[in-house]
Amino acid sequence: MTEPETSPEPVRPLSPRREALWRIIFLSDTPAGRGFDVALLIAIAASVLVVMLETVPDIARNHGDLLRGAEWFFTLLFTLELGARLWVCRRPLRYLGSFFGIVDLIAIVPTYLQLLVVGTQYLAVVRILRLLRMFRVFKMAHHIGEAGLLLNALRASKRKIFVFLLAVMTLVCIEGTLIYVVESRANPQFSSIPQSIYWAIVTITTVGYGDMAPVTVLGKVVASIIMLTGFAIIAVPTGVVTAELGRAMRVDNRRCGECGWKGHDPRASHCLQCGEAL
Repeated sequence: MTEPETSPEPVRPLSPRREALWRIIFLSDTPAGRGFDVALLIAIAASVLVVMLETVPDIARNHGDLLRGAEWFFTLLFTLELGARLWVCRRPLRYLGSFFGIVDLIAIVPTYLQLLVVGTQYLAVVRILRLLRMFRVFKMAHHIGEAGLLLNALRASKRKIFVFLLAVMTLVCIEGTLIYVVESRANPQFSSIPQSIYWAIVTITTVGYGDMAPVTVLGKVVASIIMLTGFAIIAVPTGVVTAELGRAMRVDNRRCGECGWKGHDPRASHCLQCGEAL
């Protein structure tokens, strides 16, 4: 990930040696740079695996010291890497405030934080976000365009989804209160309206943990209605996003009068090939 080009922070000149190191660390257009990035991705994947294995009781009991040692090794390695990135950056503060800079920082903080708060080292699994660099390393940038298409569809749907979620929350509040009124006297599980709303959310989303269930006939009737409603509700956001995604993927078949090119972006006002007005 290269550094952003515009920033109020002064540009720090680099010596030839630091310039060469900057190219290795931030670019992958040389064998050394590509090798550095691939080794880094392997180290990131290995460190995440170590964090996960630490939570397996049998493995932690038999190899706990080894896993903790490996975790500290990776943490120190990533700390040195972040220090090197800031050292060779033309704008170190700008990089530290960027997406990858923030991810690099929070990837090492949990291990140090465990010295004060036990258990925070498991949050180091956030390092998996650093694997996003593989899109640049392995020349997969075109996949980002596909992700952008989905993101644009979600953005276009946000108002509809917000209204939908508001309607669902209103509905589960009413249903939770209703089941509380019906069940509270006969069933101690429905001890309050918030507890009943929790049950309504679990039921309407068809998750059904089974930790709470109505016992009265009327309560079961209400539960059945909520369950059937849940199937219809799940289809709504799916249909909204699908419609927006289809709209985003729709290809404009207008033909350019100058060069005959087809397949323009629906929002385009000029030809992609020759620049002629459409």
